[in-house]
Amino acid sequence: MIKSMTGFGRCESSDAYRRITAEIKSVNHRYFDVSIKIPKKLNYFDSAIRSLLKEYVERGKVDVFITYEDLSEHDVAVRYNRKLAGEYLTHLKSMAQEFGLDDDIRVSTLSRYPDVFTMEEQPMDEEELWSLLEHALRGALEQFVSVRTREGERLKSDLVEKLQHMLLNVEKIEARAPEILSEYRAKIEGKVKDLLGDVQIDESRLASELVIFADKICTDEETVRLKAHIHSMLDTLESDGGIGRKLDFIAQEMNRESNTILSKANDLTTSNLAIDLKTEIEKIREQIQNIE
Repeated sequence: MIKSMTGFGRCESSDAYRRITAEIKSVNHRYFDVSIKIPKKLNYFDSAIRSLLKEYVERGKVDVFITYEDLSEHDVAVRYNRKLAGEYLTHLKSMAQEFGLDDDIRVSTLSRYPDVFTMEEQPMDEEELWSLLEHALRGALEQFVSVRTREGERLKSDLVEKLQHMLLNVEKIEARAPEILSEYRAKIEGKVKDLLGDVQIDESRLASELVIFADKICTDEETVRLKAHIHSMLDTLESDGGIGRKLDFIAQEMNRESNTILSKANDLTTSNLAIDLKTEIEKIREQIQNIE
């Protein structure tokens, strides 16, 4: 089942203490290129996230956005620095005595001094956190792959239709070849009669001329190879996994054969068919750029 390189997926996972949301989107890219935007507290899982992505994606520029939200009131704790508060108090009393000031120290005043009270985040259970994060990621990835697969099937149908049209044109070129030779023979015979009247034509000379012409316009090898490439692409479209690069290579070979057919064409019908082949191949190459 082929996949497009364009997709989107989103999933949210939560428990009593936190909520994690994962969003994944991708566009075309020659290789597998990942960009991850993640809260600082989840940076530890960067490598694990990349490994998980490789289970689902082979190619494309993938952007991953992860958000984290605390739902519990117990995610942080207040720490009281008794020793530091005592030092502040000692120095304040010393200042009052030294300068003859009123000793008006209150708890509310002392508590506002730096580092008397500090906020500390509670340690997190990494296994529990990864389990929650993994659930969100896999949910987003499954949706992401589903979107890519649906788009891939649409691309496949379009490519198959174009390839079948190409096969018909190749068959028309093959059928036209003997007709071109017959028309060329009649053309020569007509010219000789116009010039020499009823003089008998030298069959050996005529045969020699026809052989030279036939060799010049012969596209048998090209049409055979082109049909082989078309069937190869049709077979590849039935394969699983990343096939985009292989399809691109086959398309290049198809284009080479169609160019040769066009260069040998000595007939308007064949030229038009070859041009149509090149047009279809170009459309196919554009579509292939979207396939993983």
